[in-house]
Amino acid sequence: DNQVAIAKAGAIPPLVELLTSGTAVAKEKAAAALWNLAAENSDNQVAIAKAGAIPRFVELLTVGTAVAKENAAGALTNLAANSDNRVAIAKAGAIPPLVEL
Repeated sequence: DNQVAIAKAGAIPPLVELLTSGTAVAKEKAAAALWNLAAENSDNQVAIAKAGAIPRFVELLTVGTAVAKENAAGALTNLAANSDNRVAIAKAGAIPPLVEL
C-alpha cells in the first residue's frame, strides 16, 4: 500500500513542516498529500496528528488560499476518524473556521 510505504519512508514530518514553512502552493500540496495519507489509514491519522498537523491545518483554514482551506478541511475530516484526533481538532479551534467554509 502506497500510504504505508510513504509514511514508512518518513514523509509525514516534512509534509507537516511545509504546512507552515512552504510557499502558498507548497502548503496546498502538502495539505493534499496529508489528506490522502490519512484516508482510511488509522496509523497515518495518528502519525499526522502526532507530527503537529492539526494546529497547522487550523491555521490554513483561517489564512490559507481557497485551495489550502479545502485541502486542510479534507485532511481534518480524515483525521477525525480517530476519536483522539476529534478532541484535538476541537481543542485546536477548528470548528469555527470549518463552519465558515
